[in-house]
Amino acid sequence: MSTAPPEDYANQFYAAEHTFPTSKGGKDDVKNYALSCQPCNNHKYNKTEGIDPATGKMVSLFNPRQQKWLDHFVWSPDLILIYAITPIGRATIQTLHLNRKNLQRMRAVLLLIDEHPPKHLRLVKK
Repeated sequence: MSTAPPEDYANQFYAAEHTFPTSKGGKDDVKNYALSCQPCNNHKYNKTEGIDPATGKMVSLFNPRQQKWLDHFVWSPDLILIYAITPIGRATIQTLHLNRKNLQRMRAVLLLIDEHPPKHLRLVKK
């Protein structure tokens, strides 16, 4: 298995985005940056919260600098979809459109060459 980062397979450059937007008081500091594909960054824009579709309540979005992915998300059995296991996960999947068709197709192709899911996000053994 390769250790290529996800952006090696993206069809657009990744952006270093503010996890807490400067427009809402976030600092322009390396600790406030995270890599994001451009479409996810566009969906996020300056949002820090989203609606949990299960409860209709506004909750914080997932922050990769402060939270662990595996605490909020799991892969579907076929490893193509991201499932949420918390309100934060549900709001983040919905707000960032993390299961849009092009991402599903990319995950399916990467699965064929053992590049998906990313090693640090694997919960199941293949």
